[in-house]
Amino acid sequence: MKKNMFFLSALALALLFVSCGTTRGLKSEVYSGMYGEKPPVSILVMPPINTTSNVDAKDYFYYTLNQTLADQGYYVYPSLLAMETLQTESAYDSEMFVNGDIAKFGTTFGADLLLFTTITKWEKHVMPARVVVGIDYKFRSTATGEIVYHRESTFTCDTAAQSSGGGLLGLALQAALTVAQTALTDYVRVARACNYTTLASDLPAGKYNAAKFNVDGAEAAGDENVKFSVKLNQLPY
Repeated sequence: MKKNMFFLSALALALLFVSCGTTRGLKSEVYSGMYGEKPPVSILVMPPINTTSNVDAKDYFYYTLNQTLADQGYYVYPSLLAMETLQTESAYDSEMFVNGDIAKFGTTFGADLLLFTTITKWEKHVMPARVVVGIDYKFRSTATGEIVYHRESTFTCDTAAQSSGGGLLGLALQAALTVAQTALTDYVRVARACNYTTLASDLPAGKYNAAKFNVDGAEAAGDENVKFSVKLNQLPY
């Protein structure tokens, strides 16, 4: 509960900086495949597709997704078990399936949805000081093959140190602290915050979220492409 409160606080702060756009319609209309008589219950998270030069991004990011999806009310197949099974079935490379036939994942796993993510940014910058994560999220139905939910997010964490005063010496110390903070900022922390701010406010709730399931369809769907920006001390952990 305490962790969720931190997440909600971070989300509220991030939304202050979200890019503005036009309303696309109600969730029940825009994400119609997430509602109806048989709404999806279970999600299999596929290994991320990594388009960046950071070779470790795929493995690190994969394990950040389950918690947000579970909090939204879905059954999510355990990461380690899913990964082992996918490797055994020669299905580790999501590029082979992101636009292909995925019906067998429904019969083999019993999954209603597959989540395909593409890592478009996984970067640290010193000038200006920031960590940037860019993720493209696609949820496809194993029953129809359709993309029932899509959102692309760029999440920027400002890692600049707070001004400490003290003239030239203070500026030098601030610059050194900024460099250290940027270097030590964990991509995983930023990626988790990206998942939460992108999905928690917009992804239709699953059946295990009793408060919002089959109720949030009357809410407005968010923009398909969003940008969030927060400061380092606003990350939930």
